[in-house]
Amino acid sequence: MPKITRRSALKVLTAVAAGTVGGALVHGYAYERHALGLTRVDLTISGLPSAFDRLRVGFITDLHHSAMVSFEEVHRAAALVAAERPDLVILGGDYVSYGDRRFAAPCAEALGSLTAPLGVYAVLGNHDDDRVVPAALKAQRIAVLRDEWTSISRQGESLALAGVRFWTRSIAELASVLEGVRSPVLLAAHDPRRLQEAAALDVGGVLAGHTHGGQVVLPMIGALAARKFPIAAGRIARGATEMFVSRGVGTVILPVRIDCPPEVAIVTLRTRGELG
Repeated sequence: MPKITRRSALKVLTAVAAGTVGGALVHGYAYERHALGLTRVDLTISGLPSAFDRLRVGFITDLHHSAMVSFEEVHRAAALVAAERPDLVILGGDYVSYGDRRFAAPCAEALGSLTAPLGVYAVLGNHDDDRVVPAALKAQRIAVLRDEWTSISRQGESLALAGVRFWTRSIAELASVLEGVRSPVLLAAHDPRRLQEAAALDVGGVLAGHTHGGQVVLPMIGALAARKFPIAAGRIARGATEMFVSRGVGTVILPVRIDCPPEVAIVTLRTRGELG
């Protein structure tokens, strides 16, 4: 039997590691990035009026319609949410990649079938321009909230829905956006780092994206690309503010997802204290 040297053992381990990485990349490209699922999650909001308890919000973010993310995939994301018949729909930004305006109108068209009794609202992400993307969304009767809020009424009670641009960051800027609000706030903010400012202002709930859940999540290491955020994906609370961060639909930089499948979400609003 030939003697196994340290050098030969390292060669074998290197080959195994390369094969594992290669297999993961192939799977992430050919299958996992297309494995869109529906996530159901509760979001508790302090002071939520009883009329909005159990309100169902369809949440879609980070579509990144491009040569890497097809029209059919965007349409499938919209269809998954539409089939749930949510009370309200919120779109979380990054409809295209790198400001590529060629994909703005097709992406908005794929989202145009979305309807909800309380409306369909959108905010912009860092990949969206400030003119063509919002115009394309508005052409599909999707309201775009750019550093503003609106009041949503249900059964005689009100909830403030606010939306901020990616570049709106400071507590003073967010406070200015929320000026005049007299009811609990649900904030749509593309960047989950806005949790800090929202918590300082006692915003009830936040919906965010931007992280893609890390897009590539490695065993024992986690999501390297999302380490600068409060959380890569899922629910997190800070003070009286609770936030849900979606893994989103599309990809950017590399058309690969590893241990981080795409998602759309149905977020059920709940009054704080009801969940155990």
